[in-house]
Amino acid sequence: MSTLRNKVQLIGNLGNDPEIITLDSGKKLAKFNIATNESYKNAQGEKVTDTQWHNVVAWGKTAEIIETYVTKGKEVAVEGKLTSRSYEDKEGQKRYITEVVCNEILMLGNK
Repeated sequence: MSTLRNKVQLIGNLGNDPEIITLDSGKKLAKFNIATNESYKNAQGEKVTDTQWHNVVAWGKTAEIIETYVTKGKEVAVEGKLTSRSYEDKEGQKRYITEVVCNEILMLGNK
């Protein structure tokens, strides 16, 4: 049960090509975002689609797989954990970001 404490599973489409960063150690980092869509009917009976964007990061072998096979528009399933962090931007403002740290990715849809 302890593995369920912080687990995220999402299926969505990439909004852009992944950004791949190779660190000095040789380890790779992939950064990308995916859109998930949820549809419902509003009070007037009209279909409404709500799109949520999720920041995703992946390390090591997972990042290498993403670099090779994943591009903008592709549908993927990701599994990982939710993390939050803060940083200071160039203007000295403190910014907060929530990301999914992906430990598993599955390519869906057409090849």
